[in-house]
Amino acid sequence: MSKNTVEVSVASERAEAYGGVLIAFFAALMAISQLVNGELEEEMMIAHNKVVNYSNWYQSKSIKESLKESELDNLEALMYTNAIAEDKKSFVYDKIENTKLKVAKYKAEKKEILIGSKNLPKKEWIQDLDGKKGVIVGINEWKSLAKKYDIATRKFDFGVLFFQISIVLGAVCIIIYDNPKLQKALVITMVVVGFIGVVMSIYGYSLAP
Repeated sequence: MSKNTVEVSVASERAEAYGGVLIAFFAALMAISQLVNGELEEEMMIAHNKVVNYSNWYQSKSIKESLKESELDNLEALMYTNAIAEDKKSFVYDKIENTKLKVAKYKAEKKEILIGSKNLPKKEWIQDLDGKKGVIVGINEWKSLAKKYDIATRKFDFGVLFFQISIVLGAVCIIIYDNPKLQKALVITMVVVGFIGVVMSIYGYSLAP
């Protein structure tokens, strides 16, 4: 066996060793990224579900408000046309005032459900949740959270993709034999692509709420 052949074999084996170590390293990072990404996706689904639930809640308040507004219009029309007996007018007046209060209450509750308790003064906390006031996370807030989680998970997906490409390059590096130049190029490319995966994963994590 010639000296050049021995040198090529040694260089090739060294490249294979680097490739194997890097495969294990980037595979571990990919597993961590997938784990974190899975948790973020769960949070994103929770946020999306909250948007749907709170939107339905908001809609139910709107329906109740509309019904009370219609009732108020009818009562005021009756008073305007003098269709109410004199001895019943005080009762109708009270009914009108009570209906106005309910309409105002529904409006305030809708506002709190839409923008959240923390974005309102404490005196405007009207809607309770499980018997507690001031704990409403608004529809707009849930939408914002869902969007942030979505962006973060997309970055993690790109990171995982780059890790996968890096691992494939490492596998090719191991398969190729007695071509140290190509193996070296693959190792360098593998490191660069894997580094991009690390950057994308860190960026995705930084974007998560």
